[in-house]
Amino acid sequence: MVSLDVRPVSGALGAEVRGLALADVDDEVFAHLYQLLLDHLVLFLPDNAGLDPADHEAFGRRLGHLEVHPFLPKLDGHDEIVLLDSDQGAKADVWHTDVTFSQTPPIASVLQIVQGPEVGGDTMWSNQYLAYEALSAPLRELLDGLTALHVFEHPNGSYRSEAEHPVVRVHPDTGRRSLYVNRMFTRRIPQLTPGESTALLTHLFDVSESPQRVCRYRWSEGGVAIWDNRATQHYAVNDYTGRRVTVLGDHPKGEPARWPHHQAAGMSATAVKD
Repeated sequence: MVSLDVRPVSGALGAEVRGLALADVDDEVFAHLYQLLLDHLVLFLPDNAGLDPADHEAFGRRLGHLEVHPFLPKLDGHDEIVLLDSDQGAKADVWHTDVTFSQTPPIASVLQIVQGPEVGGDTMWSNQYLAYEALSAPLRELLDGLTALHVFEHPNGSYRSEAEHPVVRVHPDTGRRSLYVNRMFTRRIPQLTPGESTALLTHLFDVSESPQRVCRYRWSEGGVAIWDNRATQHYAVNDYTGRRVTVLGDHPKGEPARWPHHQAAGMSATAVKD
């Protein structure tokens, strides 16, 4: 059995793994790391200042095929590595789950902080298993039969994507249910009237972002975070520079929708589509 120095970051999620360089991870250690990821949802590896882009990509590929992001800037010679610079507009200071507007959202991300500020630059993650479990039984039963529309449109009009996913996602590895809506990309619950959808999503966003289900991490330069995109949201305080690979995803699974899309009297289904 592999022995690693694992230190939980908060009671809700997150663990720091000390003394491990991702470039040196063998199959046995990787299997242990993946189980830790399932258990803690986000792992922090501070001892990786020497990780080069090729090793960054190689580790990401152990989790699955890597995404080539449709519009974010890439590292020269490494199209699968996204550059995130808050001074260049790469700001993610809204709670979100990555790329839920895709039919197959990424399963995980591997982010390295290349340069951080002397003060600030923290990132927060929230546990969406706990968000779902905090809801009342009647509300959970309702949500298990609903879907949500996730939309992204680039401000310059060059890119638009949308996808419909279960409001409650069942994790393919753990079988646990998590809330799967987010403030950045989720637009509407199509089975409900517009007013009902807005009211319910507002409540769900508040629950999903509640501080008791959050960890906040203070980065060290060169540190790496790996998170499970299927059961977390995150919020990046926007004074940082980093590089990230994102692992292509699967189709989010949940209970099938129990009702058709809401259709106002006298309106066609096309007319009410977001």
